[in-house]
Amino acid sequence: MSADVLNIKQAAAPEGLRKWEREFAQGVKGDAVTHNRSGVSIKPLYTQQDWSGERQDDALGYPGQFPYTRGIYATMYRGRSWSQRQLIGLGVPEDYNSRVKEILDLGASALSLIPCNSVFRGYDADEVPHELLGTCGTVINHVKDMETALDGVPIDHLSTAMNDPSPFTLLAFELAVAKRRGIPWTSITGTSNQSDCISHFVANHMFFRLALQGARRVVIDHIKFCNTQVPNWNPLSIVGQHMQQAGATPAEAMAFTLASGIQYAEDCIAAGMDPDQFLPRFTFFFDISVSLFEEVAKFRAGRRVWARLCRERFGAKDPRSWRFKFHGQTSGVDLTRQQPLNNIARVTTQAMAGILGGLQSLHTDGYDEVFSTPTTEAARIAVATQNILREEAHLTDVIDPLGGSYYVESLTDDMEQKILSIIAMIDEAGGMYNAVEKGIVQQMIGDSALAFQKKVDSGEQTVVGVNAYQTEEDPASYPTLEYPQPERMQGYLKQLAEFKKTRSNDDVERALKELARSTETRKTNVFEHVVKAAEAGATHGEICGTLRKELGFGHPLTVV
Repeated sequence: MSADVLNIKQAAAPEGLRKWEREFAQGVKGDAVTHNRSGVSIKPLYTQQDWSGERQDDALGYPGQFPYTRGIYATMYRGRSWSQRQLIGLGVPEDYNSRVKEILDLGASALSLIPCNSVFRGYDADEVPHELLGTCGTVINHVKDMETALDGVPIDHLSTAMNDPSPFTLLAFELAVAKRRGIPWTSITGTSNQSDCISHFVANHMFFRLALQGARRVVIDHIKFCNTQVPNWNPLSIVGQHMQQAGATPAEAMAFTLASGIQYAEDCIAAGMDPDQFLPRFTFFFDISVSLFEEVAKFRAGRRVWARLCRERFGAKDPRSWRFKFHGQTSGVDLTRQQPLNNIARVTTQAMAGILGGLQSLHTDGYDEVFSTPTTEAARIAVATQNILREEAHLTDVIDPLGGSYYVESLTDDMEQKILSIIAMIDEAGGMYNAVEKGIVQQMIGDSALAFQKKVDSGEQTVVGVNAYQTEEDPASYPTLEYPQPERMQGYLKQLAEFKKTRSNDDVERALKELARSTETRKTNVFEHVVKAAEAGATHGEICGTLRKELGFGHPLTVV
């Protein structure tokens, strides 16, 4: 196309746009502008008047180049597909091991371990009521449990993610297993998922393990230890998923996550760490809602904001420090008990949003997760969904295929401004810890959750099968995974009692005393002593209990 023809087309565009506006106004009555979940105004049509490409170099660029709007690697999925990291948690360690091997055979390329809620709360299985043990995650209480859970799993060749809030006992148990197998810690790869204590306090109400400031101490020691002793491990996964599942809009979830990242980075710098040492191992974990274009724009904007923060605010010089690596999980909040097979379409849409948004790792929910841990059939469909999107839908052929879209680029800019305005508010409050302790973050999330629910209740937001297109179908007719089998959990409790009886309790007592002493001075690394206690045979509950005594017991925060 010649330059003259191109100039004629550009000159004619404004009149054509005005003609369309008149015709649209005649055909559509009322307000032509709608709003996405983040409150961004969405027009019915986008043109070069909204995004002309003038910001190509500074705002868009190319894959693998600053500011990484189009992806953090030059090759993206042409070079390497995202990791299919299915989150698994069920029953006792033997159950987990069996499900892991099955999922790996189906095509999963990385693992996640979801522990039982008793573990999340910092207790052993024999310290809590037994009725719900193992129903929402695997009971892992000591190194032998981890040995059983990972039996036959090549942890020196396979990335593992431990959903493991402070004080990170699951990683400690895995490191102890590696030492028993003669595997060097330098060969261990993966992520301490859920290591973001701020998100747990804000959205999951995990007040039971440690006081917020106590957890803050252990998080920094954990990062420092892993950077030197387990260099291929990602010690920090900053979790936007919790925020969004609790009700934050996509823009708020991204902003709160980046504000948490700022807080952790500043804490690491204050502890004497080099940004170019710890930032390459920061990772992120996000919820992916069914609002496809909004989610794509959220990830593209977040990647750009983080790159600039790392380079300009933290002074990182290594381009690897500027990369925004994230795992995405399709949103369980969007799944419905009514007409649950519709959730397959929702999960597929969410997965597409994450892939088009440039994620590095993906978990797809089972359609029946609204009822229970997924059945085997639902788990197979969840894994197959990723295989189909990668192998059949050709989503990996082009890097950032929505890049340059007038709509997507304009929306990315709008989401960026929303994100930056919230980060500025958190900065004004004195950082993320202060904002959480004042209840500012919780209040914003609660307000957004209420606003969205009002839209659903009024019918302004359609949810198929819930407030529209309803049927007489009975959700109870769908099979669910039935667990626990009482005798199986009773058998586990007997094994736990036997483990505590036959281990070297003198070694455990010494290790726990050393763990307690490690909290007395900043010169001692607390997580190093968590690992030593795990190697000595201390249980998860004993380690958490020791640290609760020394660093404080968590408690609910007051929202003002």
